[in-house]
Amino acid sequence: MLDLFDLTGKVAIITGSSRGIGRSIAECMAKAGAKVVISSRKAEACEAVAAAIREAGGEAIAIPCNVSHREQLQALVDGAVETWGRIDVLVCNAAVNPYYGPMAKMPDDAYDKIMNSNVKSNFWLCNMAAPHIVASGGGSILIVSSIGGDQGSATLGVYGISKAADFALTRNLAIEWGPQGIRANCIAPGLIKTDFSRALWENEKLARAVEQGTPVRRMGVPEDIGGVAVFLASRAAAYVTGQVLVVDGGVTVKEPA
Repeated sequence: MLDLFDLTGKVAIITGSSRGIGRSIAECMAKAGAKVVISSRKAEACEAVAAAIREAGGEAIAIPCNVSHREQLQALVDGAVETWGRIDVLVCNAAVNPYYGPMAKMPDDAYDKIMNSNVKSNFWLCNMAAPHIVASGGGSILIVSSIGGDQGSATLGVYGISKAADFALTRNLAIEWGPQGIRANCIAPGLIKTDFSRALWENEKLARAVEQGTPVRRMGVPEDIGGVAVFLASRAAAYVTGQVLVVDGGVTVKEPA
């Protein structure tokens, strides 16, 4: 049974993997046997995570990358191939949200930053990596989205729009690259306790409301996502593609208050 989740010999690129959800995914994939590429904007943070994985017995390299720059995305792909000769798994996890408030008052530059970093960069990176995944005999593309992509919001509206776009991107990747051996799926987490969401979970009143309104009665943590990513990247999910897997402790299925 464990062989179904084995990623030994696979090479996985994970963006935004110096902390939070991305780091958990990288650590879990390394424990499953994958050679992982740690990537985020700051080289020192990337190398610290890669070093920790190596010290734990895994294989990892660090390739810094700002996903909003196309040339850096290409360097990320090229660096992975130059080091390990292949790419089997791509995880698009990096995302931004520089604005909190109503869409009617949102500056254009904030809108552009969200859509470029959360959607266009994924579009670019998937197109860059997919031919290498095909050349390796097929594999998996994962996009980390959010339940915000399926909900309206008075304060996170454009972030939600970007995450809904990732749903559509995933479906189209599944159709376009499926015949060549690539599966594409999306993970839609609920509120996960990371630095990215710190402003939300540090609000004690809001945090209590989230916990009380979640069927499992707790907020999510990065480790709740890492294992899901391993599943979707492994042979255990060999017949799963084009799907959005919600990981939210049951928030989106509970009975309205």
